[in-house]
Amino acid sequence: MSAGQTSAAVSLRFFLPPEPLRPFITTLYHLEISGDGGDMPVEDWLHPEWANLRINPGLTNEAGIGGRSLHPMPRASMTGPTSVATRFRARPGRSWGIGLMPRGWARLTGAAANTLADRYCDIDADIAFDHLRLLCSCVSDDRQDLHAEHDAMVHELDRLLAIPALREDEISKAELALTDTSLHKVSDLAQALGMSARTLERFCGRVFGFSPQLLLRRQRFIRSLAKFMVDPSLKWIETLDSHYHDQAHFVRDFKRFMTMSPSEYAAMPHPVLMAAAHARTAAAGAAMQILHRSDLRQ
Repeated sequence: MSAGQTSAAVSLRFFLPPEPLRPFITTLYHLEISGDGGDMPVEDWLHPEWANLRINPGLTNEAGIGGRSLHPMPRASMTGPTSVATRFRARPGRSWGIGLMPRGWARLTGAAANTLADRYCDIDADIAFDHLRLLCSCVSDDRQDLHAEHDAMVHELDRLLAIPALREDEISKAELALTDTSLHKVSDLAQALGMSARTLERFCGRVFGFSPQLLLRRQRFIRSLAKFMVDPSLKWIETLDSHYHDQAHFVRDFKRFMTMSPSEYAAMPHPVLMAAAHARTAAAGAAMQILHRSDLRQ
């Protein structure tokens, strides 16, 4: 299944992976920026999310995580889980992305998630990711058939994700717990997973990249932000997750995760992320990656 959104400059399409890959891959997505407006770039702010592999054949994208300066993105990059916004700029061209569930990260990399949290690496320059180069070569530098590229990547992902990782049952249980809107305390999460607070802290750092407290706080924030992205006519007070004490509480989280105030964010155009929220909801049932449930069935 796939779904897309198109505007004057932005064409974005999300593809739900075949069912055997859904515990590991959220979506595959293709972004194309048209040259109709000349060489003017499109800018936006990407919210915190799970890990993503991105292929940028035209070297047209720049990004900076957490307020860092914009830098050109490599042809193929792996971005770890993030807890802060990423500013990006895309010039006319196209790119592919592959969203990874935590179990997908574990199978695809075998690395602790906190080793790449809030940063990215160049796949072609890092020997730890040599095994991903064939996957990245599925996308040609010349424009090819979109569906052929998609099918080639799915075929390669099927091979790469065939070997189970350690503790997958626990990871799966934790993924579902983090999307449970009734869980908002670390003690609740520890009880749901049958772990001590100390074990949970180590487990979350390795598997998800961050502390359990930050993960729960991030989920609460993204649930609120997602409502605004789907319907920007809403006032912020109307988007607040039930676990926020008041709007001031939400504003503190907004500044922590997006590096700006809600009013500053709302005043900016969001040509990519607004389209993404709608297209992703249509394709995958959730507006944002970390709200994606690993037991999704479409």
